[in-house]
Amino acid sequence: MTPPTRIREVREGDWDAIVALEAAAYEPLGLSEERAALESKVRASPRTCFALDLGQRLAGYLLALPYPESRYPELGGPEETAFTSANLHLHDCVVAADLRGRGLAGHLLRHLLSTARTHGYRSVSLVAVAGTETFWAANGFTGHREIALSEGYGANSAYMSMTVPADPSGHPKPTGASPRGSSPQDGVG
Repeated sequence: MTPPTRIREVREGDWDAIVALEAAAYEPLGLSEERAALESKVRASPRTCFALDLGQRLAGYLLALPYPESRYPELGGPEETAFTSANLHLHDCVVAADLRGRGLAGHLLRHLLSTARTHGYRSVSLVAVAGTETFWAANGFTGHREIALSEGYGANSAYMSMTVPADPSGHPKPTGASPRGSSPQDGVG
């Protein structure tokens, strides 16, 4: 029997598990951030940052914060400005390696889109890293190659965005791309 899945806001006691998940996903790519940088994203917007529990285990997390369209947080830097924006930037979406391919990243994304709609956000953006652009396109995001990214995000990165769907189920409307399975991080933004 599969343990129950629950998405909730990030709590202080989650940080050791979040840092471990982040390091496992991003250190091999040279994209890992310090705990203080991750915590600053949650402080900027606690109601749009989530932990994914699978039974008693913190199995994944998602960090998103208001950010002006066509802009993105500097990788590794703390958030010192709390923006007021109709755009919500999905900074991280990580699922434990042994749980990838089970749709948990999609579950986190749907929860984020529902939250975005509830709070009046019009769009969600992200930076797809390490070749995950196909994964995000299959989940409704459109690439914007005209937006230059800092070198810190790596050579295979792309700024992407989507309009928050009006569908109350929170299901994103794909832009014509066919899903091709899970990304190496099953949804790392």
